[in-house]
Amino acid sequence: MTEALIHNTAATSGDTSAAPAAPEDGNQPLSAAVPLSVEDVEAAVHAIADRSRQAARRMARANRAWKDRGLRAIGAALVERQDVILSANAQDVAAGKANGTSAAMLDRLTLTETRIAGLVAALENLAGLPDPVGNVVRGQTLPNGLRLRQVNVPMGVVAAIYEARPNVTVDIAGLALKSGNAVILRGGTAAAATNEALVRVLREALDSVGLPSDAVQTVDQYGREGANALMRARGRVDVLIPRGGRELIQTVVTNSAVPVIETGEGNVHIFIDESASEDMAVEILLNAKTQRPSVCNTVETLLVHSGSTVLPAVAAALRAAGVTLHADERIRAALPASIASEPATDEDWGTEYMDLDLAVAMVDSLDDAVNHIRTWSTGHTEAILTNNLANAERFIAEVDSAAVIVNASTRFTDGGELGLGAEVGISTQKLHARGPMGLTELTTTKWIVQGEGQVRG
Repeated sequence: MTEALIHNTAATSGDTSAAPAAPEDGNQPLSAAVPLSVEDVEAAVHAIADRSRQAARRMARANRAWKDRGLRAIGAALVERQDVILSANAQDVAAGKANGTSAAMLDRLTLTETRIAGLVAALENLAGLPDPVGNVVRGQTLPNGLRLRQVNVPMGVVAAIYEARPNVTVDIAGLALKSGNAVILRGGTAAAATNEALVRVLREALDSVGLPSDAVQTVDQYGREGANALMRARGRVDVLIPRGGRELIQTVVTNSAVPVIETGEGNVHIFIDESASEDMAVEILLNAKTQRPSVCNTVETLLVHSGSTVLPAVAAALRAAGVTLHADERIRAALPASIASEPATDEDWGTEYMDLDLAVAMVDSLDDAVNHIRTWSTGHTEAILTNNLANAERFIAEVDSAAVIVNASTRFTDGGELGLGAEVGISTQKLHARGPMGLTELTTTKWIVQGEGQVRG
């Protein structure tokens, strides 16, 4: 208790003596030459992880004011170094176009002034959120006088493997820092120049306020073998979070010796029941499919009740917005001849398009809709559009996904939109964390038992 009070006093008085000390060394250039042997790479990654563990110990002692100061310093640095970041990003985007990268992946790869401003706003939002560290989950005093508390504490060293998403570099770093962790990043070749620029900015910003720059590190300089070494660093890395497509996620889940929090792909469904209004259905479908089709909370399959009358209006609006409809036979028969569609196959029901494509099927009941979702869903997000309260309650109870939405766009499955700050990802597993992973999901708990000489009889 005394140490915590000292930290709080230092934070409010401006005395930096209570801040976690910055590391004396370890600022290795990100452009270092890639070692030739697997053994050398593993040794280098282990050294990074060991520095991260030291940084994590310092971050665990940092009070909220100090961490928030670090977040705001990062935000200011992103604005100040914006030209450098955007120049590096332009190199990555140009390389992606030359390599035939899909439009969806290019969209995820691209940073703009507006998107950087969004990252800065997310960091400011994080700074305004309560610190989860030290939060008492539950507590009691036992009959023998022992006082128990279960409290949130940092994970320690959090690693993330992701691809072509430079915004994730800032989001994960910000969340890790606010929750008292250190983070090791592997951002992939597609965003190599952007991530190198971003990591430099993050480290320099932390150092400027007396926080350990080694709280943010990367293994990008060691390529794919660096990612493999990170997955083998059990005991040095506490948890590993993959973000990306199915292949990347399954590779990490299958090969990692480090505990993994799986963030799944988003084969997202919307079911329009027979009571849903046309205006609401049109507005929500347009938003859920076209606002940003390359992200995981975009709807990929539309299920329409056979008794609904909204299909022509919804389909016409989607086609006018450039959406290709992959429709089953019943949908194609119900559509006016003026609305083009393509025959759907079983492959369409299981596809996360991440583009302006939408699978559409007709169902005869809520049960049929739920069965279709259970068959094809990845467990990310499902929504129902309805004016029937009983149908809404049944859908909520029977659909087993990380997020279930009633009468709103699936695009709300997002840490920022749900008031969690940024997010590390959307967890589709059921252990520890599920759904948008914000600050609390980057903590674990410890039991604190305080006594006055009690012994067990």
